[in-house]
Amino acid sequence: MPIVVNLDVMMAKRKMSLNELSEKVDITLSNLSILKTGKAKAVRFTTLEAICKALDCQPGDILEYIAE
Repeated sequence: MPIVVNLDVMMAKRKMSLNELSEKVDITLSNLSILKTGKAKAVRFTTLEAICKALDCQPGDILEYIAE
């Protein structure tokens, strides 16, 4: 898939665990894990907004397009 999720990179930069982000964003740990591993087929803008707010970043810091 040409869209790569760099959530783990941003979490590492902010020194935030998956559990901590899950609590701040109010998303289940399993759903956040699916997103982090790149297995999610979609992400709501409200979820992306909450993640960006919690990690103090831009959507482009989390999602990256890789041309094939």
